[in-house]
Amino acid sequence: MGILRAIIVWLMLVLPASAQQSSPVVLIVDSDRLFIETLYGQRIAEDLAQQAAELQTENDRIVESLTLEERSLTIRRPQMTPEAFRAEAEAFDRKVQDVRRVRDAKNVELQVANAEARARFEQRVQGIVANIMLERGAVLVLEQRNVVLSVRAANITDDAIVRIDAELGRGDE
Repeated sequence: MGILRAIIVWLMLVLPASAQQSSPVVLIVDSDRLFIETLYGQRIAEDLAQQAAELQTENDRIVESLTLEERSLTIRRPQMTPEAFRAEAEAFDRKVQDVRRVRDAKNVELQVANAEARARFEQRVQGIVANIMLERGAVLVLEQRNVVLSVRAANITDDAIVRIDAELGRGDE
């Protein structure tokens, strides 16, 4: 009941002031949509998906090679001395561990590349969003996921997507 009373008081104070304004002072943007729906964001996603696919193809090839090597060792085991088998098995285990470390490092590199590409995107897009904010006389832009309730006019995501596509295109640098 106390929250409802506070909302009513707030609305009584804000509505007369907002009736005099032509646009909201606080705008909202959905940065995920900016990334997913702009040509620039789509190009980044395509590039990263291609890199991930290449990494997966390389991983599959390595797994196949290691599987064949393991199978060969298993087949040759009956003809080997225990010492020779142990030496080859240990060498194979070291090789697998080395490959796993390299694969893990490449996965981390891909994640870092993804984060860096997203950060570059956000940095380049920020100026466009800031211009829309200034043009509309707003003082603040909030992220959509942090907003509980708003009027439709406060959301500039569609306008920002159009402007980003017009100004940055695919974002080729």
